[in-house]
Amino acid sequence: MTAITLRRPDDLHLHLRDGESMRSVLPFTAARFARALVMPNLRPPVTGTPQALAYRQRILDALPAGATFEPLMTLYLTDRTDPAEVQRAKASGCVLGFKLYPAGATTHSDAGVTDIRKVDAVLSRMEEQDLVLQVHGEVTDPNVDVFDREARFIDEVLAPLAARHPRLRIVFEHITTRAAAQFVLGSRPGIAATVTPQHLLMNRNAIFAGGVRPHHYCLPVLKRETDREALLTVATGGDSRFFLGTDSAPHARGAKEAACGCAGIFSAHGAIELYAEAFEAAGALPRLEAFASEHGADFYRLPRNEGRITLVRQSWEVPRSYAFGAEELVPLRAGESIGWRLSEG
Repeated sequence: MTAITLRRPDDLHLHLRDGESMRSVLPFTAARFARALVMPNLRPPVTGTPQALAYRQRILDALPAGATFEPLMTLYLTDRTDPAEVQRAKASGCVLGFKLYPAGATTHSDAGVTDIRKVDAVLSRMEEQDLVLQVHGEVTDPNVDVFDREARFIDEVLAPLAARHPRLRIVFEHITTRAAAQFVLGSRPGIAATVTPQHLLMNRNAIFAGGVRPHHYCLPVLKRETDREALLTVATGGDSRFFLGTDSAPHARGAKEAACGCAGIFSAHGAIELYAEAFEAAGALPRLEAFASEHGADFYRLPRNEGRITLVRQSWEVPRSYAFGAEELVPLRAGESIGWRLSEG
């Protein structure tokens, strides 16, 4: 196959940042995706519906001329979230759910939830209003090995939460382990997962290839090869509970190449192309459209996009850096090649 045409896909987990930094990275996503679920972990976090609508408008105002792209919004869940905010979110028509960050789990998560029981009233209201809970699935106990934090989260937080709220729709975001894939496969209806390109294409050896590679550091961290293989199997297998969410997370070069570097991999510049590589390697390229363009839209009860994009089998070299406001960022595959290219025709 030398080309593949897909229904225009959705990125259902994306970090855009704000201001000039957002203006730098937004065009990459808008060129490839019709919609994206934009994460709320700004500083300060997007905790209320008016903030989300204002952020959404800033994104729309920053779109390149002629771009057709719809930002979908989610709110940052905290210990103090008022259940009444659920109704405001639902009434907005633009906010699809609430994001659960365990406090301290990842970038800008310090205002996150310290104890899941503190938000049970909010989760109950979300069940009533049919809003989706998006979950960063890691425990933050420093005594738990970083490679085990996702599995422990399933046992200690996610499985009990799903049982207490049997009608709550939940997206287990950026899953990284065989345990997470098996949890979703064995779960009740209403539980799904997003999978990133980096977790389909790389294992934890990539962090240390030729030296420490800070631009391969993300959270949840890359895992074992057996985990990568398990994710590839479920992502390419046609199961509608698994769908595309890049978790593309831009950081300035200096923030990554530091004594205490930030977690996050920027993939928006070649996201759908990287997924095409992964699906092709698994012999499942014909299933890419469903994973990228149908499963997520159906889970979020959105109409499937009408537009189309075409990918051509044509290798291109990724620039070593891109502008990021007044700074620069280093993308995934910087200075290396991607085997598929988005057609501009």
